[in-house]
Amino acid sequence: MSAIIAKGLEGIIANTTNLSDVLGNEGILIYAGYNINEIAGKATFEEVTYLLWHGELPNKKQLSTLTDKLRSARELPETVVDFLKTAPNDAPPMDVIRTAVSMLGLYDDSLKDDSPAANYSRAVNITAKIGVIAAYFHRARKGLDLPPVRTDLGEAAHFLYLINGTEPSEQAARTLDVAYVLHADHGMNASTFAARVTIATLSDMYSAITSAIGTLKGPLHGGANEGVIHMLQQIGDEKNVETWIENQLIQKKKIMGIGHRVYKTLDPRAPHLRAMAVTLSDQLGEPKWIRMSEQIAKIMKQRKGLNANVDFYSATVYYSLGLPTDLFTPVFAIARCAGWVGHVMEQLADNRLYRPLSEYTGPAVGKKFVPIEQRA
Repeated sequence: MSAIIAKGLEGIIANTTNLSDVLGNEGILIYAGYNINEIAGKATFEEVTYLLWHGELPNKKQLSTLTDKLRSARELPETVVDFLKTAPNDAPPMDVIRTAVSMLGLYDDSLKDDSPAANYSRAVNITAKIGVIAAYFHRARKGLDLPPVRTDLGEAAHFLYLINGTEPSEQAARTLDVAYVLHADHGMNASTFAARVTIATLSDMYSAITSAIGTLKGPLHGGANEGVIHMLQQIGDEKNVETWIENQLIQKKKIMGIGHRVYKTLDPRAPHLRAMAVTLSDQLGEPKWIRMSEQIAKIMKQRKGLNANVDFYSATVYYSLGLPTDLFTPVFAIARCAGWVGHVMEQLADNRLYRPLSEYTGPAVGKKFVPIEQRA
């Protein structure tokens, strides 16, 4: 009997989750019962992390406890720091982060303890350290000193502090914090699915997050935001937008940051990032990037009926914050780590190994073995 084949598993429900839901036809993203519009710009990334791990927003005591745990877990093992210092300066940051997160598992003395409490500690450990890893590698490749970690800054502010060596402005920290919230989780996306498939074998959390990072690296997933800035830089000026887009469409090339696999209407995260991009562009005196972006979005909506997605405007936000282009996807990974580890813990709570079927399309059975001496 022939089964229905869903390439890319499109439309297939592989599991249940309490963390988030994407209603693509309606343009709605839900975090544990909250519409993203209800919490973006209101709840901090730490609050949303607690929400994803516990199913409800924390009270002051619960938030303080989680915040203290995250901040006290930031210090990296010396050998991991040594690796970051000696990794090739031209190595893609996502490759370095993937390897460093995997290395963290070597220094977990309780790795054989698979209890919920032990895995919660690992969730804290990885979430606290991934931003430090990204920032330290960036500074090391530039020949800069590595500032000591601090315990008096939130996750977003601490990352910006490590990147720049100076404490960020309140607005910069708040802007990145909102971006973290918007990227924290997104249903059964490719990297989340990769993490769940890995942990379902009863591997370990470090391996699962390493799988997720490797998956997010791809340009069809997290790498799209880097492509947006490269696209804007290639266009160069507002007067070139229409001709450039027309040429791309004639050649049937993809316009980065436009359209989404799931959303059939506007990506609900995009308006939040657009508003921040407009504000930052106005303040930094370089508004051409957002104006070019608006032109592209308008043309694509008119010509193809496609909307800008989260990558389209997040690229301008990160660029305006002064972040290097090749750190855009790592920032995505830092934020999404909260969701990844949440899904790993959820998978382990009611685990079943993923084992989908495939339809064999090779030659019919019946071939006879021929010794190598007789093969043509």
